[in-house]
Amino acid sequence: MEIKGTAVRSIPEFIKNNHLGKYDVWLESLPETSKQVFQNPILPANWYPMDVAATIPTKKLGEILYNDPLEGAWQSGRYSADIALKGIYKFFIQAASPFFIINRAGKVLSTYYQPSEMKVVDKGDNWVILHITHFEEPNDIIENRIGGWIERALEIHGVSSVTVEIPKSLTRGDKVTEFRVNWKYS
Repeated sequence: MEIKGTAVRSIPEFIKNNHLGKYDVWLESLPETSKQVFQNPILPANWYPMDVAATIPTKKLGEILYNDPLEGAWQSGRYSADIALKGIYKFFIQAASPFFIINRAGKVLSTYYQPSEMKVVDKGDNWVILHITHFEEPNDIIENRIGGWIERALEIHGVSSVTVEIPKSLTRGDKVTEFRVNWKYS
């Protein structure tokens, strides 16, 4: 499975912008294959092996910065949304409906992770249920990274009290990874 360079690049940027003093500790904690990815320019349009370029580095980030790999993944995903949805995109996100954003998140997933598929399976006035139905190398690190991204994207839109839960997971043997997303209109 592969991950797009733009998503890979957000990992060291997150550490440098929020925990600069820990960057070298993080880099040295990586296995040689992962370290090589980050010691060279990360090209946004290139595809990288997901495990080497995202899963392992994000897990290490969580262990070092939060003593919790899943919390690190969540925060890294939030940061990735901040980076992806800045500038002109921020105004577009703020003008769109939460449902449009969620629908786009399903389409965006396949532009960052290949092969993958996510779709809306149910929705209400202030909630939605998403399913990842295809993800060749499921893992809880990437699921939490995606959950953090969704949470932050909706916050950027302007809704409040956003919650994202993952009650079902491909990594736990379920047939899908399910994201239950709730929010309040500000």
